[in-house]
Amino acid sequence: MVSLRIKRVYDPPSQSDGLRVLVDRLWPRGLKKEDAKIDLWMKNIAPSPDLRRWFAHDPSRWEEFAKRYEEEIVNTPEFRELRKICSNQDVTLLFASRNREMNNAVVLRVLLSMNRK
Repeated sequence: MVSLRIKRVYDPPSQSDGLRVLVDRLWPRGLKKEDAKIDLWMKNIAPSPDLRRWFAHDPSRWEEFAKRYEEEIVNTPEFRELRKICSNQDVTLLFASRNREMNNAVVLRVLLSMNRK
């Protein structure tokens, strides 16, 4: 069975990561591309700039953020592509946020897990 993990992009890569997919629109601060060990950068699966600014990592907005983010991406070609990728190989979704529990990769993992065949 294939695995789907999330990990902060600044954490060291491991062999168990499988395909490493960055799911942020912006490149992580202070990280050189050659050091990132990123296999795929899916900028367009990240929250829209307006949604990202509205959320502003405010924990009181987390549930509403997750709902709005799901509405933004669930019917997009990027989400369908990522779902297909995750269906046949180990994948680690990478994010830059300091908050490991409230970020778009957490929402994506839930959505992709719900949509697995």
